[in-house]
Amino acid sequence: LPAVVFSLKVSPLIEKISDHKDFKKLLRTRNNVLVLYSKSAAAAESSLRLLSSVAQEVKGRGTISWIDCGDTESRKLCKKMKVDPNSKEKGVDLLHYKDGAFHTAYNRAVTLKSMVAFLKDPEGAPLWEEDPEAKDIVHVDSEKELRRLLKKEDKPLLMMFYAPWCGVCKRMMPSYQQAATELKGKYVLAGMNVYSAEFERIKEEFNVRGYPTICYFEKGKFLFNFENFGATAADIAEWLKNPQAPQPQAPETPWADEENVVYHLTDEDFDKFIKDHSSVLVMFHAPWCGHCKKMKPEYEKAAEFLHVASDSPGVLAAVDATVNKVLAERYHISGFPTLKYFKDGEEKYTLPHLRTKKKIIDWLQNPEAPPPPEPAWEEKQTSVIHLAGEDFRESLKKKKHTLVMFYAPWCPHCKNAIPHFTTAAEVFKEDRKIAYAAVDCAKGQNHDLCKQEGVDGYPTFNYYNYGKFVEKYTGDR
Repeated sequence: LPAVVFSLKVSPLIEKISDHKDFKKLLRTRNNVLVLYSKSAAAAESSLRLLSSVAQEVKGRGTISWIDCGDTESRKLCKKMKVDPNSKEKGVDLLHYKDGAFHTAYNRAVTLKSMVAFLKDPEGAPLWEEDPEAKDIVHVDSEKELRRLLKKEDKPLLMMFYAPWCGVCKRMMPSYQQAATELKGKYVLAGMNVYSAEFERIKEEFNVRGYPTICYFEKGKFLFNFENFGATAADIAEWLKNPQAPQPQAPETPWADEENVVYHLTDEDFDKFIKDHSSVLVMFHAPWCGHCKKMKPEYEKAAEFLHVASDSPGVLAAVDATVNKVLAERYHISGFPTLKYFKDGEEKYTLPHLRTKKKIIDWLQNPEAPPPPEPAWEEKQTSVIHLAGEDFRESLKKKKHTLVMFYAPWCPHCKNAIPHFTTAAEVFKEDRKIAYAAVDCAKGQNHDLCKQEGVDGYPTFNYYNYGKFVEKYTGDR
Protein backbone atom coordinates (compact mmCIF):
# COMPACT_ATOMS: atom_id res chain seq x y z
CA LEU A 1 0.00 0.00 0.00
CA PRO A 2 1.21 3.58 -0.61
CA ALA A 3 2.77 5.36 2.38
CA VAL A 4 -0.21 7.71 2.67
CA VAL A 5 -2.46 4.77 3.58
CA PHE A 6 -0.03 3.41 6.18
CA SER A 7 -0.40 6.72 8.03
CA LEU A 8 -4.19 6.24 8.17
CA LYS A 9 -6.11 4.30 10.75
CA VAL A 10 -8.12 2.32 8.18
CA SER A 11 -10.49 -0.11 9.82
CA PRO A 12 -9.75 -3.80 9.11
CA LEU A 13 -13.53 -3.98 8.48
CA ILE A 14 -12.99 -2.15 5.16
CA GLU A 15 -12.24 -4.71 2.45
CA LYS A 16 -9.76 -3.48 -0.18
CA ILE A 17 -10.38 -5.17 -3.50
CA SER A 18 -8.49 -5.05 -6.80
CA ASP A 19 -9.50 -8.26 -8.59
CA HIS A 20 -12.76 -8.64 -10.51
CA LYS A 21 -13.32 -12.22 -9.31
CA ASP A 22 -12.91 -11.14 -5.68
CA PHE A 23 -15.38 -8.32 -6.24
CA LYS A 24 -17.92 -10.66 -7.82
CA LYS A 25 -17.52 -13.02 -4.86
CA LEU A 26 -18.06 -10.13 -2.43
CA LEU A 27 -21.31 -9.14 -4.17
CA ARG A 28 -22.41 -12.78 -4.26
CA THR A 29 -21.84 -13.32 -0.52
CA ARG A 30 -22.88 -9.92 0.89
CA ASN A 31 -26.22 -8.27 0.19
CA ASN A 32 -25.54 -4.70 1.42
CA VAL A 33 -22.23 -3.26 0.16
CA LEU A 34 -21.05 0.36 -0.07
CA VAL A 35 -18.00 0.72 -2.35
CA LEU A 36 -15.57 3.65 -2.33
CA TYR A 37 -13.93 4.07 -5.74
CA SER A 38 -10.99 6.54 -5.66
CA LYS A 39 -8.71 7.99 -8.35
CA SER A 40 -5.76 7.47 -5.97
CA ALA A 41 -4.95 6.46 -2.39
CA ALA A 42 -4.40 10.11 -1.47
CA ALA A 43 -7.87 11.07 -2.78
CA ALA A 44 -9.41 8.32 -0.61
CA GLU A 45 -7.77 9.49 2.62
CA SER A 46 -10.57 11.56 4.26
CA SER A 47 -13.30 9.21 2.98
CA LEU A 48 -11.50 6.16 4.43
CA ARG A 49 -11.18 7.88 7.80
CA LEU A 50 -14.95 8.48 7.92
CA LEU A 51 -15.80 5.06 6.46
CA SER A 52 -13.69 3.33 9.13
CA SER A 53 -16.10 4.73 11.76
CA VAL A 54 -19.11 3.85 9.61
CA ALA A 55 -17.88 0.25 9.19
CA GLN A 56 -17.66 -0.14 12.97
CA GLU A 57 -21.24 1.13 13.43
CA VAL A 58 -22.76 -1.16 10.77
CA LYS A 59 -20.70 -4.25 11.58
CA GLY A 60 -22.78 -7.33 10.79
CA ARG A 61 -25.39 -5.33 8.85
CA GLY A 62 -23.44 -3.79 6.00
CA THR A 63 -20.06 -4.11 4.24
CA ILE A 64 -17.70 -1.34 3.11
CA SER A 65 -15.18 -1.93 0.37
CA TRP A 66 -12.47 0.22 -1.26
CA ILE A 67 -11.24 0.06 -4.85
CA ASP A 68 -8.28 2.32 -5.70
CA CYS A 69 -8.65 2.96 -9.44
CA GLY A 70 -5.17 4.55 -9.41
CA ASP A 71 -3.22 1.32 -9.06
CA THR A 72 -2.53 -0.85 -12.10
CA GLU A 73 -4.46 -3.94 -11.03
CA SER A 74 -7.55 -2.11 -9.78
CA ARG A 75 -7.71 0.11 -12.88
CA LYS A 76 -8.96 -2.88 -14.91
CA LEU A 77 -11.66 -3.57 -12.33
CA CYS A 78 -12.84 0.08 -12.40
CA LYS A 79 -12.94 -0.04 -16.20
CA LYS A 80 -14.97 -3.27 -16.09
CA MET A 81 -17.40 -1.72 -13.60
CA LYS A 82 -17.58 1.45 -15.78
CA VAL A 83 -16.66 3.69 -12.86
CA ASP A 84 -14.36 6.71 -13.31
CA PRO A 85 -13.67 8.61 -10.06
CA ASN A 86 -11.41 11.02 -12.04
CA SER A 87 -14.59 12.64 -13.35
CA LYS A 88 -15.72 13.46 -9.77
CA GLU A 89 -14.79 16.74 -8.08
CA LYS A 90 -13.03 15.09 -5.10
CA GLY A 91 -11.79 12.09 -7.06
CA VAL A 92 -14.02 9.61 -5.23
CA ASP A 93 -17.30 7.90 -6.03
CA LEU A 94 -19.52 6.00 -3.58
CA LEU A 95 -21.77 3.33 -5.07
CA HIS A 96 -24.11 0.95 -3.29
CA TYR A 97 -24.75 -2.68 -4.27
CA LYS A 98 -27.72 -4.64 -2.97
CA ASP A 99 -28.45 -8.36 -3.34
CA GLY A 100 -25.55 -8.81 -5.77
CA ALA A 101 -26.38 -5.94 -8.13
CA PHE A 102 -25.84 -2.18 -8.40
CA HIS A 103 -28.51 -0.35 -6.39
CA THR A 104 -27.77 3.39 -6.34
CA ALA A 105 -25.09 6.07 -6.16
CA TYR A 106 -24.74 7.37 -2.61
CA ASN A 107 -25.89 11.00 -2.85
CA ARG A 108 -26.87 11.80 0.72
CA ALA A 109 -24.92 13.77 3.36
CA VAL A 110 -21.34 12.53 3.77
CA THR A 111 -21.57 12.29 7.56
CA LEU A 112 -21.24 9.37 9.96
CA LYS A 113 -24.90 9.56 10.98
CA SER A 114 -26.32 9.73 7.43
CA MET A 115 -24.10 6.96 6.09
CA VAL A 116 -24.90 4.66 9.01
CA ALA A 117 -28.65 5.37 8.57
CA PHE A 118 -28.33 4.63 4.84
CA LEU A 119 -26.56 1.30 5.35
CA LYS A 120 -29.06 0.26 8.01
CA ASP A 121 -31.91 1.01 5.59
CA PRO A 122 -30.62 1.61 2.02
CA GLU A 123 -34.12 2.26 0.68
CA GLY A 124 -35.27 4.44 3.57
CA ALA A 125 -35.91 8.18 3.36
CA PRO A 126 -33.04 10.60 4.13
CA LEU A 127 -32.80 11.84 7.71
CA TRP A 128 -34.73 14.99 8.51
CA GLU A 129 -31.52 16.82 9.40
CA GLU A 130 -30.18 16.21 5.88
CA ASP A 131 -32.70 18.80 4.67
CA PRO A 132 -30.79 22.14 4.60
CA GLU A 133 -34.07 23.92 5.46
CA ALA A 134 -34.11 22.05 8.80
CA LYS A 135 -30.82 23.53 10.06
CA ASP A 136 -32.54 25.36 12.97
CA ILE A 137 -34.29 22.25 14.29
CA VAL A 138 -32.48 20.57 17.19
CA HIS A 139 -32.24 16.96 16.03
CA VAL A 140 -32.20 14.50 18.93
CA ASP A 141 -30.95 10.93 18.40
CA SER A 142 -30.94 9.24 21.76
CA GLU A 143 -32.61 9.18 25.14
CA LYS A 144 -29.37 10.51 26.63
CA GLU A 145 -29.41 13.52 24.26
CA LEU A 146 -33.07 14.19 25.07
CA ARG A 147 -32.40 14.18 28.83
CA ARG A 148 -29.41 16.50 28.35
CA LEU A 149 -31.44 18.92 26.21
CA LEU A 150 -34.32 19.06 28.69
CA LYS A 151 -31.92 19.62 31.58
CA LYS A 152 -29.87 22.45 30.05
CA GLU A 153 -32.45 24.31 27.93
CA ASP A 154 -33.98 27.39 29.62
CA LYS A 155 -36.02 28.54 26.62
CA PRO A 156 -39.53 27.11 26.02
CA LEU A 157 -39.14 23.97 23.93
CA LEU A 158 -41.42 22.21 21.46
CA MET A 159 -40.47 18.58 20.69
CA MET A 160 -41.90 16.68 17.73
CA PHE A 161 -41.78 12.92 18.27
CA TYR A 162 -42.16 11.47 14.77
CA ALA A 163 -41.76 8.42 12.54
CA PRO A 164 -39.87 8.76 9.21
CA TRP A 165 -42.70 7.15 7.18
CA CYS A 166 -45.53 9.23 8.70
CA GLY A 167 -47.38 11.29 6.05
CA VAL A 168 -48.76 13.85 8.52
CA CYS A 169 -45.25 14.40 9.96
CA LYS A 170 -43.81 14.93 6.48
CA ARG A 171 -46.46 17.47 5.59
CA MET A 172 -45.91 19.36 8.85
CA MET A 173 -42.09 19.39 8.75
CA PRO A 174 -41.72 22.42 6.36
CA SER A 175 -43.94 24.60 8.62
CA TYR A 176 -42.18 23.33 11.73
CA GLN A 177 -38.70 24.06 10.38
CA GLN A 178 -39.79 27.51 9.11
CA ALA A 179 -41.11 28.28 12.61
CA ALA A 180 -37.79 27.09 14.10
CA THR A 181 -35.90 29.60 11.93
CA GLU A 182 -38.30 32.48 12.60
CA LEU A 183 -38.37 31.86 16.39
CA LYS A 184 -34.64 31.14 16.79
CA GLY A 185 -33.27 32.66 19.98
CA LYS A 186 -36.70 32.85 21.69
CA TYR A 187 -37.89 29.25 21.47
CA VAL A 188 -36.34 25.88 20.66
CA LEU A 189 -38.04 23.52 18.19
CA ALA A 190 -36.67 19.98 18.25
CA GLY A 191 -37.40 16.68 16.52
CA MET A 192 -36.82 13.05 17.47
CA ASN A 193 -37.51 9.93 15.42
CA VAL A 194 -38.88 7.54 18.05
CA TYR A 195 -40.21 4.88 15.68
CA SER A 196 -37.70 2.16 16.61
CA ALA A 197 -38.29 -0.22 19.53
CA GLU A 198 -35.35 1.22 21.52
CA PHE A 199 -37.50 4.28 22.31
CA GLU A 200 -40.42 2.43 23.95
CA ARG A 201 -39.60 4.03 27.31
CA ILE A 202 -39.71 7.55 25.81
CA LYS A 203 -43.02 6.79 24.05
CA GLU A 204 -44.49 5.50 27.29
CA GLU A 205 -43.28 8.51 29.31
CA PHE A 206 -44.64 11.13 26.89
CA ASN A 207 -47.73 9.15 25.84
CA VAL A 208 -46.73 8.86 22.17
CA ARG A 209 -49.65 6.88 20.72
CA GLY A 210 -49.47 8.22 17.16
CA TYR A 211 -47.31 10.44 14.95
CA PRO A 212 -46.54 13.23 15.22
CA THR A 213 -46.90 13.77 18.98
CA ILE A 214 -45.73 17.30 19.81
CA CYS A 215 -44.87 18.07 23.44
CA TYR A 216 -44.34 21.47 25.01
CA PHE A 217 -41.70 21.89 27.77
CA GLU A 218 -40.70 24.76 30.04
CA LYS A 219 -37.40 24.47 31.98
CA GLY A 220 -37.29 20.75 31.17
CA LYS A 221 -40.79 20.06 32.47
CA PHE A 222 -43.47 18.65 30.16
CA LEU A 223 -46.63 20.76 30.35
CA PHE A 224 -48.95 19.65 27.54
CA ASN A 225 -49.34 18.70 23.87
CA PHE A 226 -49.60 20.93 20.83
CA GLU A 227 -52.27 19.32 18.69
CA ASN A 228 -52.90 21.55 15.69
CA PHE A 229 -51.60 19.22 12.96
CA GLY A 230 -52.78 21.49 10.13
CA ALA A 231 -50.45 24.16 11.55
CA THR A 232 -48.56 26.76 9.55
CA ALA A 233 -45.39 28.39 10.87
CA ALA A 234 -47.56 31.38 11.87
CA ASP A 235 -49.95 29.10 13.82
CA ILE A 236 -47.05 27.56 15.74
CA ALA A 237 -45.61 30.99 16.56
CA GLU A 238 -49.02 32.28 17.66
CA TRP A 239 -49.64 29.25 19.91
CA LEU A 240 -46.21 29.56 21.53
CA LYS A 241 -47.04 33.13 22.65
CA ASN A 242 -49.78 31.69 24.84
CA PRO A 243 -49.38 27.90 25.11
CA GLN A 244 -52.47 26.12 26.41
CA ALA A 245 -53.59 22.54 26.91
CA PRO A 246 -55.78 21.22 24.06
CA GLN A 247 -59.48 21.66 24.72
CA PRO A 248 -61.28 18.33 25.17
CA GLN A 249 -63.72 17.71 22.35
CA ALA A 250 -67.31 16.97 23.26
CA PRO A 251 -67.95 13.32 22.38
CA GLU A 252 -70.32 12.79 19.48
CA THR A 253 -73.71 11.36 20.43
CA PRO A 254 -74.02 7.83 19.02
CA TRP A 255 -76.74 7.54 16.38
CA ALA A 256 -78.49 4.90 18.50
CA ASP A 257 -78.90 7.47 21.32
CA GLU A 258 -80.48 10.11 19.09
CA GLU A 259 -84.22 10.35 18.69
CA ASN A 260 -85.21 8.57 15.46
CA VAL A 261 -87.43 5.74 14.26
CA VAL A 262 -84.60 3.61 12.84
CA TYR A 263 -84.23 0.36 14.82
CA HIS A 264 -80.65 0.19 16.19
CA LEU A 265 -79.58 -3.45 16.49
CA THR A 266 -76.72 -5.13 18.34
CA ASP A 267 -74.89 -8.47 18.35
CA GLU A 268 -77.34 -9.61 21.05
CA ASP A 269 -80.76 -8.69 19.58
CA PHE A 270 -80.10 -8.81 15.81
CA ASP A 271 -81.15 -12.42 15.09
CA LYS A 272 -84.42 -12.16 17.03
CA PHE A 273 -85.36 -8.87 15.30
CA ILE A 274 -84.66 -10.29 11.82
CA LYS A 275 -86.85 -13.34 12.61
CA ASP A 276 -89.67 -11.17 13.98
CA HIS A 277 -89.80 -8.88 10.91
CA SER A 278 -90.33 -10.38 7.47
CA SER A 279 -88.77 -7.48 5.46
CA VAL A 280 -85.79 -5.57 6.90
CA LEU A 281 -83.24 -3.25 5.32
CA VAL A 282 -80.12 -2.93 7.51
CA MET A 283 -77.51 -0.19 7.21
CA PHE A 284 -74.10 -1.19 8.60
CA HIS A 285 -72.29 2.04 9.48
CA ALA A 286 -69.32 3.53 11.36
CA PRO A 287 -69.43 6.69 13.51
CA TRP A 288 -66.48 8.31 11.66
CA CYS A 289 -67.78 7.55 8.15
CA GLY A 290 -68.60 10.77 6.27
CA HIS A 291 -70.80 9.03 3.70
CA CYS A 292 -72.82 7.38 6.47
CA LYS A 293 -73.42 10.81 8.03
CA LYS A 294 -74.46 12.16 4.65
CA MET A 295 -76.89 9.30 4.09
CA LYS A 296 -78.28 9.29 7.65
CA PRO A 297 -80.97 12.02 7.14
CA GLU A 298 -82.27 10.26 3.99
CA TYR A 299 -82.38 6.93 5.81
CA GLU A 300 -84.24 8.48 8.77
CA LYS A 301 -86.79 10.16 6.45
CA ALA A 302 -87.41 6.83 4.71
CA ALA A 303 -87.81 5.13 8.13
CA GLU A 304 -90.36 7.76 9.22
CA PHE A 305 -92.34 7.30 6.00
CA LEU A 306 -92.42 3.52 6.46
CA HIS A 307 -93.25 3.88 10.16
CA VAL A 308 -96.53 5.72 9.46
CA ALA A 309 -97.45 3.94 6.20
CA SER A 310 -100.56 1.75 6.56
CA ASP A 311 -99.16 -0.97 4.26
CA SER A 312 -95.45 -0.60 5.01
CA PRO A 313 -93.31 -2.85 2.77
CA GLY A 314 -90.63 -3.21 5.50
CA VAL A 315 -88.65 -1.64 8.32
CA LEU A 316 -85.26 0.10 8.45
CA ALA A 317 -82.58 -0.90 10.95
CA ALA A 318 -78.97 0.11 11.57
CA VAL A 319 -75.89 -1.58 13.07
CA ASP A 320 -72.77 0.23 14.28
CA ALA A 321 -70.24 -2.21 12.81
CA THR A 322 -67.36 -0.79 14.86
CA VAL A 323 -69.11 -1.83 18.10
CA ASN A 324 -70.97 -4.95 16.96
CA LYS A 325 -67.98 -6.81 15.57
CA VAL A 326 -69.60 -10.26 15.58
CA LEU A 327 -72.18 -9.05 13.03
CA ALA A 328 -69.60 -7.11 11.02
CA GLU A 329 -67.50 -10.27 10.71
CA ARG A 330 -70.44 -12.56 9.99
CA TYR A 331 -71.64 -10.38 7.10
CA HIS A 332 -68.09 -9.50 5.84
CA ILE A 333 -68.54 -5.75 6.24
CA SER A 334 -65.44 -4.05 4.79
CA GLY A 335 -66.81 -0.63 3.75
CA PHE A 336 -69.37 1.88 4.94
CA PRO A 337 -72.23 2.30 4.58
CA THR A 338 -73.18 -1.26 3.55
CA LEU A 339 -76.91 -1.97 3.04
CA LYS A 340 -78.22 -5.51 3.27
CA TYR A 341 -81.79 -6.74 2.79
CA PHE A 342 -83.20 -9.60 4.91
CA LYS A 343 -86.35 -11.50 3.89
CA ASP A 344 -88.03 -13.93 6.32
CA GLY A 345 -84.95 -14.08 8.56
CA GLU A 346 -82.46 -14.72 5.72
CA GLU A 347 -79.95 -12.36 4.07
CA LYS A 348 -81.04 -11.87 0.48
CA TYR A 349 -79.27 -8.91 -1.18
CA THR A 350 -76.50 -6.34 -0.71
CA LEU A 351 -77.68 -3.03 -2.13
CA PRO A 352 -74.94 -0.50 -2.88
CA HIS A 353 -77.16 1.76 -5.02
CA LEU A 354 -79.76 2.80 -2.39
CA ARG A 355 -78.69 6.18 -1.03
CA THR A 356 -81.82 8.42 -1.01
CA LYS A 357 -85.24 8.26 0.67
CA LYS A 358 -87.00 7.82 -2.70
CA LYS A 359 -84.72 5.01 -3.89
CA ILE A 360 -85.05 3.15 -0.57
CA ILE A 361 -88.86 3.32 -0.52
CA ASP A 362 -89.26 2.54 -4.25
CA TRP A 363 -86.98 -0.49 -3.96
CA LEU A 364 -88.70 -1.88 -0.82
CA GLN A 365 -92.05 -1.74 -2.61
CA ASN A 366 -90.63 -4.01 -5.28
CA PRO A 367 -87.56 -5.83 -3.87
CA GLU A 368 -85.48 -7.36 -6.61
CA ALA A 369 -81.85 -8.29 -7.12
CA PRO A 370 -79.63 -5.26 -7.75
CA PRO A 371 -77.85 -5.07 -11.12
CA PRO A 372 -74.76 -7.33 -11.08
CA PRO A 373 -71.76 -5.41 -9.79
CA GLU A 374 -69.03 -4.49 -12.21
CA PRO A 375 -65.79 -6.34 -11.42
CA ALA A 376 -63.76 -4.37 -8.89
CA TRP A 377 -60.98 -2.21 -10.32
CA GLU A 378 -58.31 -4.47 -8.80
CA GLU A 379 -59.91 -7.54 -10.43
CA LYS A 380 -59.44 -6.06 -13.91
CA GLN A 381 -56.23 -6.56 -15.91
CA THR A 382 -54.55 -3.12 -15.95
CA SER A 383 -51.09 -1.62 -15.44
CA VAL A 384 -52.16 -0.05 -12.13
CA ILE A 385 -50.60 -1.71 -9.04
CA HIS A 386 -53.14 -2.22 -6.24
CA LEU A 387 -51.55 -1.84 -2.81
CA ALA A 388 -52.66 -2.58 0.74
CA GLY A 389 -51.45 -1.38 4.14
CA GLU A 390 -48.90 -4.11 4.72
CA ASP A 391 -47.03 -3.86 1.37
CA PHE A 392 -47.49 -0.13 0.64
CA ARG A 393 -44.14 1.28 1.78
CA GLU A 394 -41.98 -1.60 0.50
CA SER A 395 -43.57 -1.49 -2.97
CA LEU A 396 -43.09 2.29 -3.35
CA LYS A 397 -39.42 2.14 -2.34
CA LYS A 398 -38.69 0.10 -5.49
CA LYS A 399 -39.88 2.83 -7.88
CA LYS A 400 -38.31 6.21 -8.58
CA HIS A 401 -41.67 7.83 -9.41
CA THR A 402 -45.06 6.65 -8.17
CA LEU A 403 -48.41 8.40 -8.40
CA VAL A 404 -50.84 6.83 -5.92
CA MET A 405 -54.60 7.25 -6.19
CA PHE A 406 -56.37 6.83 -2.84
CA TYR A 407 -60.02 6.07 -3.59
CA ALA A 408 -63.27 4.51 -2.45
CA PRO A 409 -65.17 2.24 -4.88
CA TRP A 410 -68.50 4.04 -4.29
CA CYS A 411 -67.09 7.56 -4.89
CA PRO A 412 -68.45 9.07 -8.16
CA HIS A 413 -65.39 11.34 -8.70
CA CYS A 414 -63.16 8.26 -8.34
CA LYS A 415 -65.26 6.34 -10.88
CA ASN A 416 -64.80 9.20 -13.36
CA ALA A 417 -61.02 9.37 -12.75
CA ILE A 418 -60.29 5.61 -12.88
CA PRO A 419 -60.36 5.23 -16.73
CA HIS A 420 -57.98 8.20 -17.17
CA PHE A 421 -55.63 6.98 -14.42
CA THR A 422 -55.63 3.48 -15.92
CA THR A 423 -54.84 4.87 -19.39
CA ALA A 424 -51.96 6.94 -17.98
CA ALA A 425 -50.57 3.80 -16.32
CA GLU A 426 -50.64 2.00 -19.70
CA VAL A 427 -48.42 4.73 -21.22
CA PHE A 428 -45.63 3.92 -18.74
CA LYS A 429 -46.12 0.16 -18.38
CA GLU A 430 -42.69 -0.63 -19.93
CA ASP A 431 -40.85 1.89 -17.70
CA ARG A 432 -39.54 0.12 -14.60
CA LYS A 433 -38.87 3.40 -12.78
CA ILE A 434 -42.47 4.67 -13.00
CA ALA A 435 -45.56 3.22 -11.39
CA TYR A 436 -49.21 4.13 -11.02
CA ALA A 437 -50.69 2.62 -7.88
CA ALA A 438 -54.08 2.62 -6.14
CA VAL A 439 -55.26 2.10 -2.57
CA ASP A 440 -58.88 1.27 -1.73
CA CYS A 441 -59.47 3.31 1.44
CA ALA A 442 -62.87 1.66 2.03
CA LYS A 443 -61.12 -1.58 3.02
CA GLY A 444 -60.66 -1.94 6.77
CA GLN A 445 -57.00 -2.98 6.41
CA ASN A 446 -56.25 0.36 4.68
CA HIS A 447 -58.00 2.77 7.06
CA ASP A 448 -54.85 3.55 9.08
CA LEU A 449 -52.71 3.84 5.95
CA CYS A 450 -55.08 6.34 4.28
CA LYS A 451 -55.28 8.39 7.47
CA GLN A 452 -51.50 8.33 7.83
CA GLU A 453 -51.02 9.51 4.22
CA GLY A 454 -53.31 12.52 4.79
CA VAL A 455 -56.30 11.31 2.79
CA ASP A 456 -59.31 13.43 3.75
CA GLY A 457 -61.36 13.14 0.56
CA TYR A 458 -61.61 11.00 -2.58
CA PRO A 459 -59.84 10.71 -4.84
CA THR A 460 -56.52 11.92 -3.35
CA PHE A 461 -53.41 11.68 -5.54
CA ASN A 462 -49.98 11.60 -3.83
CA TYR A 463 -46.65 11.59 -5.63
CA TYR A 464 -43.78 9.57 -4.08
CA ASN A 465 -40.09 9.37 -4.91
CA TYR A 466 -38.57 6.00 -3.82
CA GLY A 467 -41.31 5.72 -1.19
CA LYS A 468 -40.87 9.26 0.13
CA PHE A 469 -43.95 11.51 -0.05
CA VAL A 470 -43.10 14.59 -2.15
CA GLU A 471 -46.36 16.38 -2.92
CA LYS A 472 -50.05 16.09 -3.66
CA TYR A 473 -51.10 16.07 -7.32
CA THR A 474 -53.86 18.67 -7.71
CA GLY A 475 -54.01 18.90 -11.50
CA ASP A 476 -56.69 17.87 -13.97
CA ARG A 477 -58.15 14.37 -13.73
